[in-house]
Amino acid sequence: MAFVKFHQPCPLCDSSDAASINADGSAYCFSCYERIPDYANPEENVQDFKTYKNNSMNDNEGSFSALTDRSISLDTAKKFGVKSTTSPDGTIISHSYPYYIANEMVGAKIRNCKTKDFSWRGSPKGTMLFGQQLAQTGGKFITLTEGECDAMAAYEMMGSKWPVVSVKNGAGGSVKDVKENLEFLESFDQIVICFDNDKVGKEAAQKVARLFRPGKSKIVQLPDEFKDPNDMLKNNRGAGFMAAWWAAKTYTPAGVLDITDMKEEFFKNDEKESIPYPWEGLNEKLFGMRQGELVTWTGGSGLGKSSVTRELEHWLLKTTKHNVGILALEENWKRTVYGLLSIEANKRLYIKQIRDELPAGELSRYFDKLHDKENAHRLIVHSHLGVQDVEELFSKLRYMIIGLDCKWVVIDHLGMMTSAMGEGDERRAIDNIMTRLRSLVEETGVGMMLVSHLRRVDGNKGHENGVEVSLSHLRGSNGIGQISDCVIALERNQQSDDPIEASTTRMRILKSRYTGEVGLAGHLLYDKDTGRLNEIFVEEKEEVEL
Repeated sequence: MAFVKFHQPCPLCDSSDAASINADGSAYCFSCYERIPDYANPEENVQDFKTYKNNSMNDNEGSFSALTDRSISLDTAKKFGVKSTTSPDGTIISHSYPYYIANEMVGAKIRNCKTKDFSWRGSPKGTMLFGQQLAQTGGKFITLTEGECDAMAAYEMMGSKWPVVSVKNGAGGSVKDVKENLEFLESFDQIVICFDNDKVGKEAAQKVARLFRPGKSKIVQLPDEFKDPNDMLKNNRGAGFMAAWWAAKTYTPAGVLDITDMKEEFFKNDEKESIPYPWEGLNEKLFGMRQGELVTWTGGSGLGKSSVTRELEHWLLKTTKHNVGILALEENWKRTVYGLLSIEANKRLYIKQIRDELPAGELSRYFDKLHDKENAHRLIVHSHLGVQDVEELFSKLRYMIIGLDCKWVVIDHLGMMTSAMGEGDERRAIDNIMTRLRSLVEETGVGMMLVSHLRRVDGNKGHENGVEVSLSHLRGSNGIGQISDCVIALERNQQSDDPIEASTTRMRILKSRYTGEVGLAGHLLYDKDTGRLNEIFVEEKEEVEL
């Protein structure tokens, strides 16, 4: 039947607008959850309601008996005031769980044992936690469960002497239920939370634990094979429940650890191997590269950032057994592969005229050498299809790392990812991207190499003239330097009249979280014949600003 009037006062409770009236003159209140047979005669409704509360609610549906379907004893059912109804053959049909305000029973939650549906007699509004009327305020500890039967089961397994209460609306309403009774729960020294042993229950337990003062709440971790306390009682595992109860850990927010409890994890042999760089100058200062780190390579336009990362990609393919993923956003996948084949061949095969000079079949042999039986299926390259949504790019990254088991990924470059965000504020976009990349590294343990551009510097000379790079030159945001584990800048005076100087790149470490070492870390000379970057040793005195 459809409602014809809404937001009307309820004659049964204090609500001024919770009642809705049907066409036949009856109404329903969404505050006290009561049906009102004749809304036009409020005095009669109130009298019927008072009679129902004083009689029906004090003698709630059914009779006292052991809840055999839940392995709960008669004594426990009587203690909590839970009655049940049975069929002629003794099968339990329903449970009736009483709810109180102070010492007055004002409602009962009815559980249909066959359908597992719930309904209410009376009103749940303002009621206390299930079982709260049995517990004196204050004490050493109180146990909080997710359901009425779990509360009774826990009480029974704990020797029927320690207070146990339950939220009235399950995991979904647990935060609201606890907030309404926070003062009562906070009166205890310890609140031991024992919700269902599933994802929903675990998440709800943490949300509830955050409501209490730090160090006050503990969360029980039940054995994996049991769903909840009642499941353990039904399987006669009271001793196991108590072991889990005593072992409950004091709740701390995620990421805040009590190191005394972390000794076993600390000494677990899960340290990542350091992979040497192909250049000794970097190894002396950085002790190689490691999975679980985000290394940003930066430099001015045309300074060889892509050439350096190409050398690193080839190095990882040839010196490790790890899969390598490449997200090159300014070139298609064939250009990426030609770049790697060029390093394999020591020839600039990315130039068509040089490829045309190769004997027939030689390019294929280089390809097979790079992707021989041992290296097959280890190189994963992003297929560049034009401008893409940033969510799609992160989806591809996750697939490379998790789905295709890439232990190393190279992203060239940050500016293209920022453009894909479509964010008007470049600084905010960079901070957002860097935070997400950092989270991906932490989540997966991947080794990530990121290429980032520099902003233009003030003055007569720019980075193409070999200007020394600092972290403040990173484009757009301080977040790049702050979030990266390591930042390595490339410097080269492209305009020098000296051909050696114009072809020599300085590698400068701007940040190293692992070693703390910064400063010049070597020189790379570009060989125009092979297209390779070869390390050379140059005596160079660094200028020191006073």
